[in-house]
Amino acid sequence: MSEEKKVIKKQVLPLLPLRGLTVFPYMILHFDVGRVKSIKALEEAMINNQLIFLVTQKDAKNDSPNPEDIYTIGTISKVKQLLKLPGDTIRVLVEGISRAEICEFTQIEPFFMAEVEEKIYLEEEESSKTEIEALKRRVLSTFEEYSKLNNKVSPETVLSIMSIEDADQLADIITSNLMLKVEQKQEILNEFQTAIRLRKLLETLIREIDIMQIEREINIKVRKQIDKTQKEYYLREQLKAIQNELGDKDGITGEVEEYKRKLAEGNFGEEVEKKVLKELDRLLKMPSGSAEGSVIRTYLDWIFDLPWNKKTEEIIDLDRAQEILDEDHYGLEKVKERIIEYLAIRKLKKDLKGPILCLAGPPGVGKTSIAKSIARALNRNYVRMSLGGVRDEAEIRGHRRTYVGAMPGRIVSALKQAGSKNPLILLDEIDKMSSDFRGDPASAMLEVLDSEQNYAFRDHYLELPFDLSDVLFITTANNLDTIPRPLLDRMEVISLSSYTEEEKVQIAMKYLFPKQIEAHGFKKSNLKIDESAVREIINCYTRESGVRALKGK
Repeated sequence: MSEEKKVIKKQVLPLLPLRGLTVFPYMILHFDVGRVKSIKALEEAMINNQLIFLVTQKDAKNDSPNPEDIYTIGTISKVKQLLKLPGDTIRVLVEGISRAEICEFTQIEPFFMAEVEEKIYLEEEESSKTEIEALKRRVLSTFEEYSKLNNKVSPETVLSIMSIEDADQLADIITSNLMLKVEQKQEILNEFQTAIRLRKLLETLIREIDIMQIEREINIKVRKQIDKTQKEYYLREQLKAIQNELGDKDGITGEVEEYKRKLAEGNFGEEVEKKVLKELDRLLKMPSGSAEGSVIRTYLDWIFDLPWNKKTEEIIDLDRAQEILDEDHYGLEKVKERIIEYLAIRKLKKDLKGPILCLAGPPGVGKTSIAKSIARALNRNYVRMSLGGVRDEAEIRGHRRTYVGAMPGRIVSALKQAGSKNPLILLDEIDKMSSDFRGDPASAMLEVLDSEQNYAFRDHYLELPFDLSDVLFITTANNLDTIPRPLLDRMEVISLSSYTEEEKVQIAMKYLFPKQIEAHGFKKSNLKIDESAVREIINCYTRESGVRALKGK
């Protein structure tokens, strides 16, 4: 460290505490004074040699600061001008002369008086002078960069600072022109040695430049975003005006708002909402007559038509269910017993997943019709889905939207038709499905009929998870041998045997005959049929397992 000669000069001066303001040597500024103690300190300075010690108080909100509330280092200044303003306020013009440190307060009332000392360091070694010159050049170049980023420093100020030769003056003038906090300025003011002050000033300038560069980047990003938003708003307003001229008052914007209203009213889940908002954003950017816009509208209509949260209230009444099943069908005891078992367990455990029943038996024994009665007994909506001849996997899972005319699969279509997420879906003739080069529909049914997987069934068209765990699936089959083993394992098979002659007679007399009389507009009193005639028809004309042909005869 180079040796420097220190000169100390002491004097007693009136002291004026400043709020939120730091005065540096070589600085000329004016400020207003309103506190009584401060006005008296000014008057004392004007009586003597116009010198006053200006020092910043630590808390600007403090109206009556004590000596410990004031920084110890300030600036000896000369009062250049006083101007009285209305309201006992004085506007004072001062010029900073030199920095000094408070040794002690000689007076507190009626105004502050303090003994202050100036410390002047004189560089003796050439190396110290060289270091200060290097620091001065670095500070000047850095300040020039700072002034380009900060528009609040005028070009005239920059030019005048560039012409300053004295390093001590340069450091103080530059600091006074920086947009810094009071604490930061005070930190630089505290340094009496020029080299240390220049280093602190350089560090502060570099830090401020980094902050301003980051601020500039943020401002550019924000401005771009605002410009984009304003542009979109302007274009939408133009589009509205054009649509009004054409008589289409709502246009695409009206459609989008309607879809958003539906989205807000329903509880669709986060993934569905995100997907819908993305599609609505695409729809807004589409021309009104574009084909792609029609595809998006169809897709959105499908989403809003599905019963995401709609359920029918399931009636768990064992006696009522038994009554309905007996009323509609004669026999079929195994099926009825299994449904009553399911209801009894469901009564004990509300969140029980529905069984997947497979009714296997010859044609005409009532497999399809019993499913409708089960739905009525459980108070579930009923949908029948015929799988006979289905050979395309897309029939079950739907087509991807990249295809022209793509539609959802039969499962999603059945749910839309049912209008609730807990219907009874009858998969009729599941053994008649086949496969070819377009895929195997039986493989697609594996997920549908697996209660461990179908809680998040994804249709290829929707590309959204739908919960099928509340659906009660019932399948029918004539021949179990044609059903793939993995699919068969997922179902609870109930075998239905052929009807005996006595059962056919009872079915004909109690169910078929009354229905035919009603279908043809007769009354019970208009037509009678003997049991012997029914037996004759059964034995001679309808030798079958079920009663389908008997119904026709």
